[in-house]
Amino acid sequence: MPSRFPYDASWSNAGPVTAPALWTDFGGVLTPPVEVTFRDFSDRAGVPLHALKEAMRLVGEDHGTDAMGVLDIPLLTESAWIEALELELEQGFGLVCDLSNFGDRWFAGRRANADWLEHLAAFRSRGLFVGMLSNLPPSWERHRRHLVDDTHFDDLVCSYAVGVRKPDPEIFQLAAQRAGRAPQDCILVDDMEKNCAGAIAAGWRAVHFLNADQAALGIERLLLAPAPTLVH
Repeated sequence: MPSRFPYDASWSNAGPVTAPALWTDFGGVLTPPVEVTFRDFSDRAGVPLHALKEAMRLVGEDHGTDAMGVLDIPLLTESAWIEALELELEQGFGLVCDLSNFGDRWFAGRRANADWLEHLAAFRSRGLFVGMLSNLPPSWERHRRHLVDDTHFDDLVCSYAVGVRKPDPEIFQLAAQRAGRAPQDCILVDDMEKNCAGAIAAGWRAVHFLNADQAALGIERLLLAPAPTLVH
């Protein structure tokens, strides 16, 4: 599949060992923006968005992490996390909510980002290693596979499987090793700036994802960059 962009990388005829490794995030990159999903979930569940987000933050804080850290590694099962959320919403906001089957409802109606998948296929056809690097709860893996199956990637590194999550440096070190690349030969595409910053700190390059074409153009620019760089 040809790229939409004209740059012909110097490594393109050098074989797969010297080609860069491109690692894409899942949620918010291969799916619709997370904020869109939050709003949709909030509306369907009948829970005010600010209350839902604050309850998630507080449950995470209780376990020494952020809103999704308890699920991503995981520190709690999804069912235990849901119970904690429901209790926080009742005690803190006076809301009696049923958040059962959270993952099923979170992914309801979500579609894969076909434009980004097309770009990934084009980069892969040019010799780049293409992997998925995601903070992902174990109970959401089946939803991920339904949206984007494994055939699109050379490897997958998911937080629940390796016990560490972005932006911790260990996950970037592991992903680089799995790709067989030096850190400077790895590129992260992520919708969260803190994850991009973590990649840069680990010696990677990074593209802050806004949309598929912008991110693809950012990758083209990074392929010419001499040092670890962040592009928007």
